[in-house]
Amino acid sequence: LIMVLGGFMMVGLTLAPRRVPSPLVDQPAPRFQLPALEDPERLVGSSDFDGEVVLLNIWASWCVSCRQEHQVLVAMANRGVPIYGLNYKDERSDGLNYLRSMSNPYVWNAHDLEGRVGIDWGVYGTPETFIIDRQGRIRYKHIGPLSWQDAQNTILPMVEQLRRESL
Repeated sequence: LIMVLGGFMMVGLTLAPRRVPSPLVDQPAPRFQLPALEDPERLVGSSDFDGEVVLLNIWASWCVSCRQEHQVLVAMANRGVPIYGLNYKDERSDGLNYLRSMSNPYVWNAHDLEGRVGIDWGVYGTPETFIIDRQGRIRYKHIGPLSWQDAQNTILPMVEQLRRESL
């Protein structure tokens, strides 16, 4: 019994915790509609990015790792990558203050105070980033903060490839 448990532990140590397989990859993105963080009277949702290759970034002002990746998101937005935000389990005022102090790379932010949309998307925590193709299918999921290396080696090449494929 000890040897079997030891074997499981050894295998577990070789696994990459950020490579959690998502059953949503290659599936249609869950549809949603929520109040915008910036204007609660305006509804935003997944239909706003129909027909585009986009990133959906799940973030919160209380998330230390979100602050770590924020400048990477700003740089990608400056390169023309449309990034939509899902402000997850966060007070509206805290999310707005975060964007005012850090800059805003997002086309818009949906405000998911209760976290219900995050559950539909299989969110483990923040930050998480999804690449969605023109047909509305999730093509990639990144768990944890994006580094500039992640952006250069994975995110930007995949966005470009999907843009070319979809024409």
